Amino acid sequence: MSAVPRSEKPAGRFRRMLDRLSSSQEDLESEELREDAETAGCTRIGDCQDRQIVTVTGTLRTVTLRPRAGVPALEAELFDGSGALDVVWLGRRSIRGIEPGRKVIASGRISMSRGRRVLFNPKYELRPLGRE
Repeated sequence: MSAVPRSEKPAGRFRRMLDRLSSSQEDLESEELREDAETAGCTRIGDCQDRQIVTVTGTLRTVTLRPRAGVPALEAELFDGSGALDVVWLGRRSIRGIEPGRKVIASGRISMSRGRRVLFNPKYELRPLGRE
């Protein structure tokens, strides 16, 4: 049997329900993404340090083509609820499946560029569409 009296359990559920009802949609999505990263065994983006080798997961917020030094570069912002990082594929104009709203797992070495975390040419895995 549980050490917590039965009368206190509904209050906990009620409190969580009130918290969810009073939270914004963005807060709820961020919490869901943080939980998803934790269950996948990935490093939270907010915890990533410069030069660290990591595996992160999250949702692509934006995808843009932005040349770097005359070379095409596909850039995407990956968000996991704790922070965001830029994922850059050098020499690529597009990658099938890399689009806003898609969930991705990416691995590589973090670098800092202009105060933002960047992951260049990562190994990546597209998450199944059915899980979104």
